[in-house]
Amino acid sequence: MRFDLITLFPEMFAAVRDQGVCGRAHQRGLWALHTWNPRDFTHDVHRTVDDRPFGGGPGMVMMAEPLAQAVQAVRAARQQVGADAVGQEAPVVLLSPVGQTHHQALASRWAGGAGAILVCGRYEGIDQRFIDRYVDLEVSLGDFVLSGGELGAMVLIDSVVRLLPGVLHDAESAQQDSFNPALTGLLDSPHYTRPEVWDGVTTPETLLSGHHVRIAAWRRQQSLTLTAARRPDLIEQARRTGGLSPRDEAVLKDASLLTDSSDRTESAQ
Repeated sequence: MRFDLITLFPEMFAAVRDQGVCGRAHQRGLWALHTWNPRDFTHDVHRTVDDRPFGGGPGMVMMAEPLAQAVQAVRAARQQVGADAVGQEAPVVLLSPVGQTHHQALASRWAGGAGAILVCGRYEGIDQRFIDRYVDLEVSLGDFVLSGGELGAMVLIDSVVRLLPGVLHDAESAQQDSFNPALTGLLDSPHYTRPEVWDGVTTPETLLSGHHVRIAAWRRQQSLTLTAARRPDLIEQARRTGGLSPRDEAVLKDASLLTDSSDRTESAQ
């Protein structure tokens, strides 16, 4: 897998390329990262990549031509090393507030591909003509705005790379991630480690039992109740897709009854 980043700040990507799980995977050759600065595709002494917006308004807009030449150079480089199959060019992805919200299922889908060309915008935005001509997909991390696309690109890369075979020390770790299809898209259960008692609080007895069936049932129960409390929308989504068993529904019903009972007690006081 190879990611090519078109960015005015290539040095920022050392964080995801050299550090942590992704850094170790990069060193082992499980994925590759290359950066391309649009300023290298300009032809004036100032290496200009932006200009004032037509129609007036604040800020500056990134120009189409340097970005277009960067994309063309990236595609040629990827073809030269065989990063893309014939007739299957890597998608050009723009990190943008108006894009499709990134989520775990998409990260899993990306992990089965050959990577992408990620365009990191800056300033007020990018000339729409470049977007219309070259961008295949716009991706957002949520309803907020960053100073540029670099941080979003790093988050996207991390979410995908950690799912590649051999990246995590224990492959089952990714299966327990929140939002993973293995958990029916629900939140993960709480985790505990040594010591068994910390600051007077004891680890749940079930987790110390060594009884794998009981432990699995406890974790599923915790996942359900936590998701119902924090992200009820995920419960409804799992219900619509047939991801909840009759036992799951019984757990949710019991949790709801306990909550109702607690609320009534507090009201009486």
